[in-house]
Amino acid sequence: MTLIDFASSPLSLLPPVVALTLAIVTRRVLLSLGMGIILGAILLADYSVGNSLTYVKNTLFGVFVEDGSINAGNMSIIGFLVLLGMMTALLTLSGGTRAFADWAQSRVKSKRGAKLLAAFLGIFIFIDDYFNSLAVGAISRPVTDRFYVSRAKLAYILDSTAAPMCVVMPASSWGAYIMTIISGILVSHGITEYSALGAYMRLVPMNFYAIFALLMVFAVAWFGLTVGKMRDHEIAASQGRGFDENQSDELEEARALDEELDIRESEKGKVSDLILPIVLLIVATVASMLYTGGQALAEAGKPFALLGAFENTNVGTSLIYGGLVGLIVALITVVKQGIAAVEVNRTLWIGAKSMFGAILILVFAWSIGTVIGDMKTGSYLSTMAQGNIDPQWLPVILFLLSGVMAFSTGSSWGTFGIMLPIAGDMAGNTDIALMLPMLSAVLAGSVFGDHCSPISDTTILSSTGARCNHIDHVATQLPYALSVALVSCVGFIVLGMTDSLALSFSAASVAFVAVCFVLSMLSKAKMSDSKIA
Repeated sequence: MTLIDFASSPLSLLPPVVALTLAIVTRRVLLSLGMGIILGAILLADYSVGNSLTYVKNTLFGVFVEDGSINAGNMSIIGFLVLLGMMTALLTLSGGTRAFADWAQSRVKSKRGAKLLAAFLGIFIFIDDYFNSLAVGAISRPVTDRFYVSRAKLAYILDSTAAPMCVVMPASSWGAYIMTIISGILVSHGITEYSALGAYMRLVPMNFYAIFALLMVFAVAWFGLTVGKMRDHEIAASQGRGFDENQSDELEEARALDEELDIRESEKGKVSDLILPIVLLIVATVASMLYTGGQALAEAGKPFALLGAFENTNVGTSLIYGGLVGLIVALITVVKQGIAAVEVNRTLWIGAKSMFGAILILVFAWSIGTVIGDMKTGSYLSTMAQGNIDPQWLPVILFLLSGVMAFSTGSSWGTFGIMLPIAGDMAGNTDIALMLPMLSAVLAGSVFGDHCSPISDTTILSSTGARCNHIDHVATQLPYALSVALVSCVGFIVLGMTDSLALSFSAASVAFVAVCFVLSMLSKAKMSDSKIA
């Protein structure tokens, strides 16, 4: 089946724009994504009904099967979600979740402390953004619920520590992927004064969005900066609403994300019943990453190296191994307590079922990602970055353009793959000294757009980890993401004009303080600190 080429047509923007608009207006995620998929299929098939149906069928089928075999990448993420859902349910059954909440409540004395706990956990668990959002959500949610922190606020904390932390850490799935792309860019432009790792480490302090998004999380947690729709959720939470999903008005198709189903908590639970499975899950995941990466190096005839292993690791397989270890350890904790097998089996089913809503949304998000790729939306947007532009403005322009692309496609990694080589070529053809500033602008813009996008899998999984309605999370996070984007624009403008990291970072820091002051004034103008701090 021959597809129409939309690489140079603004029609390539139509499917993602329609999906995003419908998601925001109707709050029905699956309906919105489905409409985007169908619209893209109709355009690509040149309005042929039969070919459009065939395209939709093949696209959905491609989520599960690729090139005649199982799509290992997607199936690994789905498998990890199911395993984590089952493990989380067992942690509740064992009483470990309640024991940890009681323990934390005796030490975490305030709402502020509960938010800071979630933020610090998000910083420390940086191996992978999917794992970060789900694991930190499972650990933090009992504590934040106890102190009436809204699920929307928890989802914001998860989302704003996951990708920003992963993108600045070389020993993460993100770092490995980015270094692979950067390595090719350096070779193609004959840059030898630093390695891919050296370039990556130089990019970190220039990634203004990631750095200030992390700082914003702590500012929000410490100073109670609560604006926009987030304020409504915090008010509801302070009144005890929003935790019992029977009282909430959630999306019908995503109800499985938000259900805390009837699991009988054991009275014999200990803090170790929660901590041990999660710690061993983390250890097993990291060990698996090193093992699969080491295998890839050995097959290529290369000696084992820590960063090389992370660069070549199989993230999906590693997550499955880690999830299995965590599930087995959690299972052992409930068996040791003598809990009936019938109750254990019922809990495992409840845990798996709790992830079905997230899996369904992910399948649709992956499908529309294929549609957007076939429409060549990224190629069309990338042409906007080229032309007769003063080089000093290129960093901020690339930041904004990458943000638009990641928002439209729902993929920061896809944006990295398209925009990093383009940024490298533009720097090579204009001013090679701007190579690193322009690459950092792409990294920052990609994370920014991904944060704001309702069709981003990272955003979906942050909603899942917090058990928060997905569109509520998108709407409440937006003011903070846009505020940090404004700060980043200031940094990239100064960086482009001066080529000085010190001056640009200082300017961005001043802008950040000013933005926090404005948000603080807006918070105080609407609500006393005693209610939402």
